[in-house]
Amino acid sequence: MKPISIPARAHDARIFANAAGSDVRASLDGLTSTISTFRDDFGGRLKALEDESRERSRIEQIGGRTGCGDILSGDARSEREAFAAFGRGIRASMGTDNKPDGGYLVPRTVEQSIARLARDATPMRSIARVVTTDTSAYVKCVSLNGPTATWVGEREARNQTPGMKLSELEFPVWELQAMPAVTQTLIDDAFADVAAELSLEIATAFSEMEDTAFVHGTGIKQPKGFLSVPKVADPSWAWGKIGFRVSGVAAALSDSTHNGVDALYDLYFSLKATYRANASWLMNSSTAATVAKLKDDNENYLWQPSIQVGQPATLLGRPVVIDENMPSIEADATPIAFGDFERGYLIVDRTGIRVLRDPYSTKPYVLFYTTKRVGGGVQDYAAIKLLKIAAS
Repeated sequence: MKPISIPARAHDARIFANAAGSDVRASLDGLTSTISTFRDDFGGRLKALEDESRERSRIEQIGGRTGCGDILSGDARSEREAFAAFGRGIRASMGTDNKPDGGYLVPRTVEQSIARLARDATPMRSIARVVTTDTSAYVKCVSLNGPTATWVGEREARNQTPGMKLSELEFPVWELQAMPAVTQTLIDDAFADVAAELSLEIATAFSEMEDTAFVHGTGIKQPKGFLSVPKVADPSWAWGKIGFRVSGVAAALSDSTHNGVDALYDLYFSLKATYRANASWLMNSSTAATVAKLKDDNENYLWQPSIQVGQPATLLGRPVVIDENMPSIEADATPIAFGDFERGYLIVDRTGIRVLRDPYSTKPYVLFYTTKRVGGGVQDYAAIKLLKIAAS
């Protein structure tokens, strides 16, 4: 049998086809390898992102429980991370513009977190007006009488009306120091939110001292509390004093002839209508328990418990704020305050909180010596009224 001869052109075409097929297979093999490499690389990156997302969510949940779970910008996050590193003892992360011997300035974002936490823990901060200053005192002028006006006829001469009588009020800021302690174990925990923990500890330490001063402070090396202001029977009220009404009973809110309700109504209406619109009651838990049991002549409770979570109970339609620094019911005490505290009391915060880290004094705890400056005082003496426990 004669061998089959392949024409030259056909033979060349087959060689070309085989060569082309080899190139295609090589290309496909290369593409498959590239896809496999990309898949492995992409999978690794995706897993890293998922791990980071889960960890961030966990930290934000921790921050949410302590009031520090804000969504921060890049710079703010860097500041907060530096503060956390400082808490762990890594000083290189802190700014070089702060002097170690005077302490480090708390980053602004952490300071704001501390302020929010202190507001929640300090009843007076929740109802008073709070301002910030960069100086050692906050000064403001108030009008004691307001401008006057007169009616005039079309062609009558215009006489000058008396001007406002002004009073200058000065609120110095005083230094408050606290030394919260954090366990070394917490600091060593890589997953612990040290910034949030320090914010909570600092706010807790400050809030107790601050609220006591805002109510009872002497004004000497501390804010002046509104109960430290001279008091006078309301019919004789004058600027610079706080007016009070009496309960009608020598050592109690009520007795067999006084039900206590009339005294609360007297206190309520002793405050001008312009202040009542934003007024709050202030008392401690013991007094609140007594007031909550009072009934009017129709056996209706004056105290209305809140039916909404997070909202305070009301008394005669105005919210009741519980402050354990208010005195209890006893002879000559003033256990109940009623007023527009936002207009009546001013809290002044000096910007900047300083922290010094002390890991040596009380091992295994690390102390954080923290200082801030704060002031406060009455700014409108007509905006707050008191109930005094007295027969007359």
